[in-house]
Amino acid sequence: MKIMSINAGSSSLKFSLFDMTTENVLISGLFERIGIEGGSYTLKYNGEKIKVEEELPDHSVAVKILLEKLIELQVIKNLEEIQGVGHRIVHGGDKYTESVMVTDEVVNDIIKFSDFAPLHNPAHAICIKAFREVLPNTPMVVVFDTAFHQTIEKARYLYPVPYKWYEEYHVRKYGAHGTSHRYIAIKLSEELKKDNLNIISCHLGNGGSITAIRNGKCVDTSMGFTPHAGIMMGTRSGDIDVSIVPYVMEKEGKSATEIMNDLNKKSGFLGISELSSDSRDIEKGIKEGNEKCILAEEMFVNSVVKYIAQYYVLLGRVDAICFTAGIGENSPETRLDIIEKLAPLGIKMDIEKNNIRGEFAKISTDDSSVSVYVLPTNEELMIAKDTMNIINR
Repeated sequence: MKIMSINAGSSSLKFSLFDMTTENVLISGLFERIGIEGGSYTLKYNGEKIKVEEELPDHSVAVKILLEKLIELQVIKNLEEIQGVGHRIVHGGDKYTESVMVTDEVVNDIIKFSDFAPLHNPAHAICIKAFREVLPNTPMVVVFDTAFHQTIEKARYLYPVPYKWYEEYHVRKYGAHGTSHRYIAIKLSEELKKDNLNIISCHLGNGGSITAIRNGKCVDTSMGFTPHAGIMMGTRSGDIDVSIVPYVMEKEGKSATEIMNDLNKKSGFLGISELSSDSRDIEKGIKEGNEKCILAEEMFVNSVVKYIAQYYVLLGRVDAICFTAGIGENSPETRLDIIEKLAPLGIKMDIEKNNIRGEFAKISTDDSSVSVYVLPTNEELMIAKDTMNIINR
């Protein structure tokens, strides 16, 4: 069974085509600058990378080129070989607690929830429509990033603000990266051959979130009403005192929109280091003695440690701390900095075992109070699995 996983942005389309009998990726790629001058697409196939500069006026054109290339490269003989398409959706509000088959109602809901994810949901809806036009008879599934977090109890997803804000405007914690955290919960259970694990999942990338998982269910997560909340990130500030917003608005004569842009796109690693949002550049700066890079790293580590410690108490018993995503999988230095600050909890890092990148491994000592793992995430495979399972129901 061949299933395609789709992750669409406002001007991009990322895809992977899976052979679900082996769970191998047959071809993957990225279409960029859709609707913007200077469009291009990159395909990874048979160990080769193919890059083509081509104008992409809209998502429909990108989808048609993608499907034509699959046949041209003989990845498939005809479009009927694609037996399902799974779409990653950033926000499903509080309505969707699991992945569902695409219907007109679902597409309308995705558009309706655009207030919560204005950069993502409209693009998701456009892309779904484009695929439905070209593949009208192919079943499609949507996988919501927010769905995994719908098991959080009300006392934890509500904010201590006027209750009518929740009743009338749906102000509450929704979380993000749910597809990744769910993959970690399932995959770690498979790797360890244990059920009912209590896990603190650390998805650390340019965007990042920490999630407490009990018996495969989300108990709490660091991101909130939007992906801006929680830990410090590449360009996002994470948690701050909201009074800063009107204060700086007055000082700089900026609008609320301009300040939110500063907090979302000019803060975090970039804001503190004044150098880069990329953690690799921060690590290079640290080695060169750049004081602002050193400060940025310490602030980032502190923000992660704060949530791990909080969720350690919340879960009561923690079986595993799991690092994933770009920084989590590929930065032994950052992992070590985090675990060293957790020493009061009896958590210990094995320095030699920690010297890995992008592979599954236990990196804690045998006498550590909590086992610590690195586990590469695979959101695309999670989307493909959901799609296959729902189609086969």
